[in-house]
Amino acid sequence: MSLAKSTAPPAVPDPRLTNDDLAPAGERKWKVYDLFALWMSDVHNLGNYTFAAGLLVLGLSVWQVFTSLLIGFVLIYLGMNQMGKIGQRHGVPFPVVSRISFGVWGANIPALIRAVIAIMWYGIQTYLASVAVNVMLLAAQPDLKSWTEHSFLGLDALGWASFLFLWVVQALIISRGMESVRKFQDFCGPAIWVVMLALALWILSKAGWTISLTSTPHPVSTGEQVRQWFGAIGLVLATYGTLMLNFCDFSRFSPDYRTVKRGNFWGLPINSTAFVVLSVIVTAGSFEVFGKTITEPALLVAEVGNTWVLILAALTFAIATMGVNIVANFVSPAYDLANVWPQKITFKVGGMISTVAALLVTPWNLYSNPDVVNYFLGGLGAFLGPLFGIMMVDYFWVKRERIDVDELFNAAPGSRYYYRGGVNPKALWAFVPSATVAAVIALVPAFDTVAPYSWFIGTAAGAALYAAVCRSERAPAVAAEPVVAGAGTVAGDAVPEG
Repeated sequence: MSLAKSTAPPAVPDPRLTNDDLAPAGERKWKVYDLFALWMSDVHNLGNYTFAAGLLVLGLSVWQVFTSLLIGFVLIYLGMNQMGKIGQRHGVPFPVVSRISFGVWGANIPALIRAVIAIMWYGIQTYLASVAVNVMLLAAQPDLKSWTEHSFLGLDALGWASFLFLWVVQALIISRGMESVRKFQDFCGPAIWVVMLALALWILSKAGWTISLTSTPHPVSTGEQVRQWFGAIGLVLATYGTLMLNFCDFSRFSPDYRTVKRGNFWGLPINSTAFVVLSVIVTAGSFEVFGKTITEPALLVAEVGNTWVLILAALTFAIATMGVNIVANFVSPAYDLANVWPQKITFKVGGMISTVAALLVTPWNLYSNPDVVNYFLGGLGAFLGPLFGIMMVDYFWVKRERIDVDELFNAAPGSRYYYRGGVNPKALWAFVPSATVAAVIALVPAFDTVAPYSWFIGTAAGAALYAAVCRSERAPAVAAEPVVAGAGTVAGDAVPEG
């Protein structure tokens, strides 16, 4: 019997759904170190330092902080591996992955939610980095204090100069595309380790190398310690739930899934836990030496009493903050906005729109307004858990990892991911109530005791609801038909991953 070759023409992507940035990745240059450095860039920032140090102030010991955050980062590692597997296997970014569960047009819902959060935080992180630059400039040139006496739109002249400088530097980096992002974060990740290790050695020597790992400067009851311990795990999940949702934006450039897992392993449970524990040890040391807990690293560096040390540290903190900003808050909206109008908006154009928007919202005013940060950004952040839960259940449980990549770029009625008018109503039925529950838990004061778990609760609720409404649609355990590799299908689509 002879086997005839298929003469079916290759699928032609709908131009309304694709461009070169949204199509499956061609070059895959992100190796283990690149992913490891990505996590260093994401974790090594002032916000995580202050968060970890704050746990010590709340009554946890160094050892308790270590165990809680280690568990948190292990859970994040597992979640990142799952989203990373999807990105690496199919080579497409987050908004295209969203089409699998939300539909070719419905994918804009999770994409725009993620984009708005990222743009807001992009501006805020740029502002925080500019504050570090201000410290450096004032230490080097005290005469610049006159630049701080007048303000415009809530920011003084020195603040404007520092903010715009960093804004331009980041814009130049990201305007060159993802390869430029990879090279920049390869440098940023290790940079702050040098300062942190030097700071730790200095404070340990000042403390006579006798910092307790089991005591806390602010003792609380055992019950409160247990609550804070579990709360720390929940807050870590909520913090990294944003990047967990769109980690496929990075894993799509890795040559194989093993690379993704190894990069995540060294970057999350190992490096991330080490960094936050080092932050806590430095904070504990400050209590031993100065009789008070100093949770701001810039203030602790100022205690060294050397202007050049302060300048170097402030510059390093600014670079590190830019690193996390580009990784966590730029890449996602660049792809998400490109997904809205692929014919006109590329990755670079989407990135430029994001940077301009981040400037126009005057992030220093947002950051100084706790209502905006807590209620607007906090409420939107609570939506990310249900999105993650729905996408994971849909890919791994409902569709059993069998995806036709070509169909993700097909908007014809009746196509595989067209659903109803291009939107999957069942995804919305699961998302709306679960997101509402998560937002209420995160924002209503009556639920303060469980608020740290809002991301986890939202993820579980979204996953459970989606599984319930899609039970009848679950794919059979054995494929009913072979997977046909099309132009957009990544090799090995039907092969189990190791």
